[in-house]
Amino acid sequence: MKQESAAQSTPPPSLSPAPPAQPSWEDGDPQALWIFGYGSLVWKPDFAYSDSRVGFVRGYSRRFWQGDTFHRGSDKMPGRVVTLLEDREGCTWGVAYQVRGEQVNEALKYLNVREAVLGGYDTKEVTFYPQDTPDQPLTALAYVATPQNPGYLGPAPEEAIATQILACRGFSGHNLEYLLRLADFMQLCGPQAQDEHLEAIVDAVGTMLPCSYLTEQALALV
Repeated sequence: MKQESAAQSTPPPSLSPAPPAQPSWEDGDPQALWIFGYGSLVWKPDFAYSDSRVGFVRGYSRRFWQGDTFHRGSDKMPGRVVTLLEDREGCTWGVAYQVRGEQVNEALKYLNVREAVLGGYDTKEVTFYPQDTPDQPLTALAYVATPQNPGYLGPAPEEAIATQILACRGFSGHNLEYLLRLADFMQLCGPQAQDEHLEAIVDAVGTMLPCSYLTEQALALV
């Protein structure tokens, strides 16, 4: 089984050094904002947006180190969801959503409840590199759970994380569904998108469940 690794996936080696990131608004519109999602936001943003792009941020690794007592778990049995860990060699793939005008306030109000109040996440600016145009990075807002928040669980062996995920369910569905949808997104990004931590947890789950259940029925848990 793969253990915790400092390095995450790396972008294609052919990429040349990128210029400084563009501001989070475009075309002189200060009411436009990019929001970077790397967890459930990649498949379920649940807010109106004008544009979306698949890509990655450098300097961070994705980890199932945040506890969740609402969306994917309960007070008695917290689920495991992802946060970003600062890592010089890290690279985390996700989706950036552009919101404009009235969409900005609506999205931030919604995400404040979903990610901050219910999830324990803080906001942070990151540099996002679109998959199709990595030489044109964007500044984006990301929600990151730090060790200072009360829901933070921190590191654990992948087998232990997998066991916890299999046991938990919240108002948004089973914790296993969260894991598998994230793994499915990574596959759609292509072979250049790697996440050893995520893959190790999926492998651990696979050893605990019959293959037929994992592939055919797991997403029906919601």
